[in-house]
Amino acid sequence: PAAARPRSARRSADAARMTAGPALVDAIADGLAGPGWAIAPDFVPHGLVATLAAALDAKLASGELREAAVGAGARRAVRPEIRGDLIQWLAGEGSAAEREMLTRLDALRVALNGALQLGLHELECHYASYPPGACYTRHLDRSPAGVERVVSVVLYLNPGWHADDGGELRLYAPSGAVDVAPHGGTLAAFLSERLEHEVRPAVRPRRSLTGWFRRRPVGGPLA
Repeated sequence: PAAARPRSARRSADAARMTAGPALVDAIADGLAGPGWAIAPDFVPHGLVATLAAALDAKLASGELREAAVGAGARRAVRPEIRGDLIQWLAGEGSAAEREMLTRLDALRVALNGALQLGLHELECHYASYPPGACYTRHLDRSPAGVERVVSVVLYLNPGWHADDGGELRLYAPSGAVDVAPHGGTLAAFLSERLEHEVRPAVRPRRSLTGWFRRRPVGGPLA
């Protein structure tokens, strides 16, 4: 779990915090250090959201996304009654919009390392598209077999989302369930090992970029 943040650690990530916005980064770090989750509206500008959403729609139309699976090893399988999204992992440099988005997320990773000493080494992420009615049932993002994931991040790519569209991310926090509407530009961040969560069905396609800040594998090379 995240610890309280010393002020000296905050100063060590000033340059990265300027990229994401110092007040915003402080709010995310405070949330992770406290209840274990944070919500940041307008983490990326609306123009970037629209560009990424259009790119995701084009990838979906061209058949580049694949049904997501659950489980590991021999038990890994596509189970749409458990998880109904289609995904594409980000690899390589990508488009200019993807590079800008990844730069913002990496600045957040660096800043959280400075603030919370989490040892976050890298980001892995994928596009996700949920068709109307699809969901992802309650689960954890981190298991004993995959302890490298430390902080889960979800960036929503849904311009013009309305409350009655549904599709909330439901976080099962110790104080009670918290519903996060998937408004375009909003970032949800939470501790991967602590918070179970689910994706509620929506009445319209629901887009996001989902990722994890990871630490180095146990026994891997030192930073």
